[in-house]
Amino acid sequence: MKIGIIGSGDVARTLATGLVKHGHEVRLATREPGKLKDFQKTNPMITIGDTESVANFAELAILAVKGTVAVEAFGHAAPWLVNCVVIDTTNPIADLPPENGVLAYFTGGDDSLGERLQDEFPEVHFVKAFNSVGHQHFINPDFGGVKPTMFIAGNEQAAKETVAGLLDQLGWEAADMGMIESSRAIEPLCQLWCLPGILNGRWDHVFKLLRKS
Repeated sequence: MKIGIIGSGDVARTLATGLVKHGHEVRLATREPGKLKDFQKTNPMITIGDTESVANFAELAILAVKGTVAVEAFGHAAPWLVNCVVIDTTNPIADLPPENGVLAYFTGGDDSLGERLQDEFPEVHFVKAFNSVGHQHFINPDFGGVKPTMFIAGNEQAAKETVAGLLDQLGWEAADMGMIESSRAIEPLCQLWCLPGILNGRWDHVFKLLRKS
């Protein structure tokens, strides 16, 4: 696929390099291309561009920016992504220090950033994914042959099936948690995943949903 990534941080760069290795054509959108000069030198197959050109190129898009700027950042791309599948990797992490290891969120229990994005841009098919684990495990995670679980949510079934297929290619088992409101349950998994890291310096874990046969 032609995949456009809105963002240029660790999440965006990790997904870009991994997706290229799996045969996808990838472009990164950034407001500060100068910061990615070294990255592009080592990854010449990844094109760096502005938001409009990357969004116009994308058959599937990925939003990979800080949660505090997610709605604003996506607004610049939205006109070119009508009816497009967009993987939302964001979490509503507030600009506050953790409290006893727990990240502060700017949403409450009856709200989520996934819902805010979907409400703001109803013509886009958002699928929440890649938000509940560190970027170092995104691509072909190695946990002794056990395929970890990526929890996803979204309103459009076909969009979720597309994302599930991509996740399978990257070494994940997708677990469909339902409509976009399920982001209220999925986004806090980031808080849970980060706890062992913040408290004990351990970032070598993922989630696995186990079912009885």
